[in-house]
Amino acid sequence: MKLSALFATIVFIHAQSEPAATCIGASGTQRVPLLELYTSEGCDSCPPADRWISALPARGFDSRRVVTLAYHVDYWNYLGWNDPFAQARFSERQRFVNSRIRNRTIYTPQLMLDGKDYRAGLSLADFQQRVATGHYEKPGADITLSLNPAAGAIVASAQVRLHRKESGASVFLALTENKLASQVSAGENKGKRLEHDFVVRELAGPFAVIAINATESAAIPHTFRLAPAWKARDLSVAAFVQTSATGEVLQALALPHCG
Repeated sequence: MKLSALFATIVFIHAQSEPAATCIGASGTQRVPLLELYTSEGCDSCPPADRWISALPARGFDSRRVVTLAYHVDYWNYLGWNDPFAQARFSERQRFVNSRIRNRTIYTPQLMLDGKDYRAGLSLADFQQRVATGHYEKPGADITLSLNPAAGAIVASAQVRLHRKESGASVFLALTENKLASQVSAGENKGKRLEHDFVVRELAGPFAVIAINATESAAIPHTFRLAPAWKARDLSVAAFVQTSATGEVLQALALPHCG
């Protein structure tokens, strides 16, 4: 089997009259796992997990092999340091996904692989085996993602086709940023410089995919409004399809911003 059939394909289209580019990517014939980290700058056990996911691309786990997202939660802010990347919605998402898998404990750092609690620690060997297993699976959905730069925004559109009729499938779009850092002046990490990648700036969804089968597709559009401080060269957009009842990830895809 050709590698081009296994992994997502990315195409950059430059219009002759415009300096901006449109990037388009399509998922491959194998499912790409989704890795989610719940973290906080107010938690002294979180920096090793932050460094671990930052090192994954250099270890061969780029977005063609695993789509990685880091959600900064806000419930550690009471210790005196307000995590600048934290959002209450991410704390709510963590509580929801743990409730779905009947996990009564909410903690950081928490890794979730394909919607399930991943407690193997920061073991690269175990993670490599899990990801390899995921890549042997056929996807439950196809994703084509296009990103169009606009003034102060990224206009994203995900075209999703399910391989089976799945009334409980939802699509999420996540805008992430790499190469972020904070000099922490309070809380459990006081005096430390913390660096982060895959930081979710905005999570859009869930967008329901209703009554779509193998012969139909659904278009999911969303415009991400960019804050002035966000670095365009370090932004990416991820799309993933997930079932509402179990959290099963049918497919995931990530593209770098090409504006």
